[in-house]
Amino acid sequence: MRNILIIGAGRSATSLIKYLLDKSEAEELFITIGDLNIQNAQKFTSGHPNGRGILLDVFNAAQRREAVENADIVISMLPARYHIEVAKDCLEFGKNMVTASYVSDQMQLLDPKVKAKGLVFMNEIGLDPGIDHMSAMQVIDRIRNKGGKMLLFESFTGGLVAPESDDNLWHYKFTWNPRNVVVAGQGGAAEFIQEGTYKYIPYHRLFRRTEFLDIEGHGRFEGYANRNSLKYRSIYGLEDVLTLYRGTIRRVGFSKAWNMFVQLGMTDDSYTISDSENMSYRDFVNLFLPYSPTDSVELKLRHNLKIDQDDLMWGKLVELDIFNTEKKIGIPDATPAKALQKILEDKWTLQPEDKDMIVMYHKFGYELDGEKHQIDSSMVIKGDDQTYTAMAKTVGLPVAIATLKILNEEITNPGVQLPIKKEVYEPILKELEDYGVNFIEKEVPYLGYNPDAVVG
Repeated sequence: MRNILIIGAGRSATSLIKYLLDKSEAEELFITIGDLNIQNAQKFTSGHPNGRGILLDVFNAAQRREAVENADIVISMLPARYHIEVAKDCLEFGKNMVTASYVSDQMQLLDPKVKAKGLVFMNEIGLDPGIDHMSAMQVIDRIRNKGGKMLLFESFTGGLVAPESDDNLWHYKFTWNPRNVVVAGQGGAAEFIQEGTYKYIPYHRLFRRTEFLDIEGHGRFEGYANRNSLKYRSIYGLEDVLTLYRGTIRRVGFSKAWNMFVQLGMTDDSYTISDSENMSYRDFVNLFLPYSPTDSVELKLRHNLKIDQDDLMWGKLVELDIFNTEKKIGIPDATPAKALQKILEDKWTLQPEDKDMIVMYHKFGYELDGEKHQIDSSMVIKGDDQTYTAMAKTVGLPVAIATLKILNEEITNPGVQLPIKKEVYEPILKELEDYGVNFIEKEVPYLGYNPDAVVG
């Protein structure tokens, strides 16, 4: 049996574990799942002859090193900041490694040593990053191979609630780490390039600079800019592209409503609030409003945000129960962002019967034989239930498929890498189609501007 070690048994690991256990007999695999919570580690292997769960504390060096040494390949599903210790162990013991996370500077520094040992450290092989890389490069390479010149590339991804489970005015529930949603866009301006002109969106304007995305059969969505679009010029070989923009997908209206929290200061994560554990939701809201001896919190908030009582924005705020005097924040020394997250989790947590949905959308503009063309490509996938969510499928399945292909020496190019080479992305995308993860492409009129005109 060939031993696969999975470190981390969180919600995103369910489809990954199922895939490998389902393949374990035919591929002669034994799956060891290590987690700080032994119940989590054993939950999906109970009674399976080719799997086991073990207690594994990633901060216990001896325990971690022993587990890595006994594996043939290691999958780290830990939070991104903890991958590096596992990576160092893999390097020392000569083990290939797979993660779904962005390549950190520390991880990249290992590249020469990883190559010297002939090891594959595959990163960014989840959803975003992951499926976005592979599906984008597949089309970009196809355009280049027929002699086309790339002019425009836009890419958007969103973790949303499925329409049948969409039962609130925000048309949103948490399908991933709630903290990442609350602090999204902070830490610097969004940078991208549009028709050859650099553009910057500061955080306080981010959620009011959105664009519409129409996906056939699924309606209209909106996208707001991610912070890191420009780095993809070198990753995708798009140094000369006129437009490069990456963003996050939400249902129409979400960004305008979320901007209320941004303008009030509720998403700030840079300072703590005194006595936050005893503070009511209403008291929290009042922190960000001017004092008045006569006006209620509700009236002050409407005046501050310039919204009327019959405004849809007001209904969205009321729905969150933020004026409740009984509910407490209950978190000592909470930042505004942490307090807001607590309030939102009351209303936006997926219920047992809820299903999530992943939406990915790419635009490719190119020139071929003097004519401009555009391809729009979209992927929409729904979860089965709260165990095998759309997020777990789209993160875990690419990780699992890549792991098995590395183990079977179908992927052998050594180094710290992303899945952007044809020999990596093509077989993985093909197999993902068997699990309902597929893209629908359509040719549309090129929507870019005339690059020779004085515009921008």
